Amino acid sequence: MALHDTYARRTPFELAFPEPERAERLAAEVAEEAQARGVDAHHPQMFATLGSVGAFLAELRGPDSPPEAMQQYAALAFHGVHFARAGFPVYLLGTGVTRRLVAGAPGQPREPSSIEPPSAAGYLQLPQHLFWVEAGEEEVPESVDGMFWTLTPDGMIYALIVTGVRPDRPGLGVIPIPEAPLADAEAWLTAAVRATEEGEDFASTIPGASLDELYGIRTAGEPLKLLARFFSYIAAAPQSLKAHDSRSDIGPEGLAPSVFPFKRVTLDG
Repeated sequence: MALHDTYARRTPFELAFPEPERAERLAAEVAEEAQARGVDAHHPQMFATLGSVGAFLAELRGPDSPPEAMQQYAALAFHGVHFARAGFPVYLLGTGVTRRLVAGAPGQPREPSSIEPPSAAGYLQLPQHLFWVEAGEEEVPESVDGMFWTLTPDGMIYALIVTGVRPDRPGLGVIPIPEAPLADAEAWLTAAVRATEEGEDFASTIPGASLDELYGIRTAGEPLKLLARFFSYIAAAPQSLKAHDSRSDIGPEGLAPSVFPFKRVTLDG
């Protein structure tokens, strides 16, 4: 199975907000309304109560949208707004460094001692088709495109797994990860989050997984563990970050590139 990681693919943000200015307008509306109402819009539950957010979600509502779809739209809007506020930071994990992070915790940064993300919000794009969400025996596994993260001023981190981003069909899937205190991130580096009978963390049971060395995600702890290892790795090895402009020279046979500049994360050598 080919694992695409040479340039940043079109992000879920670009699919949800074909015009980035719409997200920036929503961010401004959210900030104004939140200040007027005394609401902390850094948390998804309060964010979703704002009238500006409700109006935006109404624009997205399809005639047959189930209630759970609106919850997914709200989660995507929350991360999209904070992603826009942070300046659209996209990080692309190379396959080699991804396998290294799955295999074990990276070295710790010397300063600061605590684990911090490189920005208050961002999108971590994974090698295409390397990670798969395995929800249950009756459900078809979905390929993970990447994860949004948002850090609140009071130290809570929210993450959103994005699945099902494929060039042969529209739409995408999202899986919100429950809030977690960033202060616990150091423990996530080495935590065993799956139950013993489920095997090792990130192990996959989908057909061909062993042959192609694919990874599975079954618990909320696994994406947090991967994020913590990513944060720790780039802090300890900043030379692993290579800045790139957005790509515009991809032929018709290639995957659509992101319009955003991105930083590719490689093995530090």
